[in-house]
Amino acid sequence: MTSSRLVAVAWASILKNKMRTALTVLGIIIGVGAVIVMVAIGQGAKSEIQRRIDALGSNMIVITPGATSAGGVSQGAGTSSRLTLDDAAALARETTLLTATSPVVVTMSQIVGGAGNWRAPINGVSPDYLDIRAWSLASGRFFDDADVRSTRKVAVIGSTVANNLFPGQDPVGATIRVRNEPFSVIGVLSSKGQTAQGYDQDDIVLAPYTTVQYRLAGHTFITQILGSTTAKADIAPAEAEATGILRQTHKLTPFDSSDFTVRNQADLADAAEGTARVMTFLLAAIASVSLVVGGIGIMNIMLVSVTERTHEIGIRMAIGARGSDVLRQFLVESMVMSVVGGVIGVALGYAGASIVAHATGWTTAIAPEMVAVAIGFSAAVGIFFGYYPARRAAALDPIQALRYE
Repeated sequence: MTSSRLVAVAWASILKNKMRTALTVLGIIIGVGAVIVMVAIGQGAKSEIQRRIDALGSNMIVITPGATSAGGVSQGAGTSSRLTLDDAAALARETTLLTATSPVVVTMSQIVGGAGNWRAPINGVSPDYLDIRAWSLASGRFFDDADVRSTRKVAVIGSTVANNLFPGQDPVGATIRVRNEPFSVIGVLSSKGQTAQGYDQDDIVLAPYTTVQYRLAGHTFITQILGSTTAKADIAPAEAEATGILRQTHKLTPFDSSDFTVRNQADLADAAEGTARVMTFLLAAIASVSLVVGGIGIMNIMLVSVTERTHEIGIRMAIGARGSDVLRQFLVESMVMSVVGGVIGVALGYAGASIVAHATGWTTAIAPEMVAVAIGFSAAVGIFFGYYPARRAAALDPIQALRYE
């Protein structure tokens, strides 16, 4: 019997008892649908985490001051004040792997202008900052090297600051006051949203680092140095190169510990991706229990079907059907039910993922290969749980089967 004929016969047998078939495949439908929804939630969480990490900067490394100690007690990371503009200049001059560098000088201040006042961090940075952070402008322009050299009082503000000080209008060209210093707003940053830690990246004011250091901060050390590479593979070598340059700049001997810390976003991204992957597998494993239950339901119904069709099996064998033919027939019936349930389950999973995304605001994502895996797995469940009933049917004695009432 050809494969198409086998499927046709199996389909006709399945449709003889529509209600029982529907109840049988219900377990597969629920199982596949649950797997699709759970994996969609896990993949969505993974992509959202990756998006937030990418928003911090592409292939970025962060150099921060190290720890100081008082009376043998460490004061914690960032308490050293050894990072200076000379360090940033040395990195920019000597590095071969960092495509962009920027010192960062941070201070908090009340900002007055437009509709009122707003407290936000003021970050003094270089013109390379936008490239490092993969940030764009919503309007206006960014400051250039000439603005940095002349310590010009210009500022680019984040969307949160813009919405609070200049609601409903474009602030480019307006003036804000920071510690009684007038700054001209020359640009507005595009919105980046919150970080994974809940920090609002748009609540920020950027200005030339020379202006912030000499007119606002009042100190010579810098908060951090940012750098970026062209490719992710260059991050680790760039970290090693930056460490060597700064150790030489700080005149540290091989026996001295570094008084600075070099970190990158790749480690954070890998850790977050690993966490999301484990969560996805866990959710899929939990949902797969429904598939197993559905498979047991198929086995139970197929055993009942074998009992009901014992006389039919005897007739088939009496007119020349072999045991292998009967085995294939029942296996195909089991697989057809599973595949049909899998296809319906995929459609149900898509609908369920959309409902979850709409109701909760979560990001969901369904990879096309996941659909193929779900349908293939449902077919495998049908074969696995249908094999025993099919084998039992194939092993029937034709004489006994014909006598069965």
